[in-house]
Amino acid sequence: MRTLVLGRTPARVRDVVATLRADGFDAEGVSADEEARKLLAAGEFGVLIIGGGVEPESRASLKEFAAEHRVRQVIDGTLTEPFDAYVRREFEPVIREIAAEGRGDG
Repeated sequence: MRTLVLGRTPARVRDVVATLRADGFDAEGVSADEEARKLLAAGEFGVLIIGGGVEPESRASLKEFAAEHRVRQVIDGTLTEPFDAYVRREFEPVIREIAAEGRGDG
């Protein structure tokens, strides 16, 4: 299940993507709404993680856009340290569950 991470702080986006990839997830990260829209429009992402720094208007618009482009789950996230532990505790179980549902396992 491909996951797109959108966050306003590039270093945090890199940290989240690095943790997801290290744990075997297919993830990509961006910091700008237009980058996210371009990638989502391709229809290749099943999960969108939106970081806590994304403004409410952008967040709402991207959630709507994601729903129109076959994104199965949008996760709102506000990272707390340690970032890798947060990703593993909060994001990875949701991604696994969505992936399992897509295979008909759940």
